[in-house]
Amino acid sequence: MKIYKISLSITLVLLALTACTSTQKDQAASTGKQRIVCVAKQLTELIYALGAGNQLVGVDLSSTYPPAAQKLTKVGYHRMLNAEGIIALKPTVVYHDGNVAPEAVMQQLEKVGVPMKVFKDAHTIPEVKALFDTLAAQFGAQKQADSLKTKLDADLAKAAESVKQYKTTPKVAIIHFGRVINNYLVIGKAGTASYMLEMAGGKNVMDTLKGMKPLSPEIISKAQPDIILVTDFGYDRLGNADKLATLPGIALTPAGKNKKIYRIEEHDLIYLGPRTGENVLMLMKLIHQ
Repeated sequence: MKIYKISLSITLVLLALTACTSTQKDQAASTGKQRIVCVAKQLTELIYALGAGNQLVGVDLSSTYPPAAQKLTKVGYHRMLNAEGIIALKPTVVYHDGNVAPEAVMQQLEKVGVPMKVFKDAHTIPEVKALFDTLAAQFGAQKQADSLKTKLDADLAKAAESVKQYKTTPKVAIIHFGRVINNYLVIGKAGTASYMLEMAGGKNVMDTLKGMKPLSPEIISKAQPDIILVTDFGYDRLGNADKLATLPGIALTPAGKNKKIYRIEEHDLIYLGPRTGENVLMLMKLIHQ
């Protein structure tokens, strides 16, 4: 009997949530506005850039740009999402790029009828321009997308010209704090960070690694980077270059000895977007100083 009552309660909750979701869909259809929960930082920035930020009701912890996104309700890290938190926001749709977890949460959202839209993440300039257009179609914002593409081209052209003034290629290591595994990681060659670093006239010395690997004395000391970039969450966790130099192997590198360890915002380096040209110029000044 108790099992029956529990099962009945769960069923009633799911029915109530489904009914609520249906009501939200109807309201969205009548007003032309959605209630979007976005759990991909690249998409979050683009939605704001397209002028549709007022349709966002929640984001994941990695969606930190623009500052307005930080004021929205957080639904967990994109790899550690919270189903109840998402459902409570009564979304008409959840936007993501496929890099989401746990699977049980996604299944639960599907079970209660929360629609999903998956957008392929963009790793090259042509891909990010295509993403501008794909997202613009969701909001009737093609004019804004065209403006973003024009500005991006102009900023990248300026960066391509500016990098010619530098005659050396700094050896750079990029360290990122992995919130899910609670560890400092070095970023390998494949990926957006290395792509942007090359455009800025630098070289990722972790070119033998794929993806992200735990920081170790052997890896970092062997690479001998001139400069170390640390993304914001990990940098702030320790507080300054002196403390970061105490991480395994860093004190033995030119970057550690010369205190050339710099903070960089994760959202400026880990994905491409409308500010990529500006960020390449910023990165260029940082590594060539």
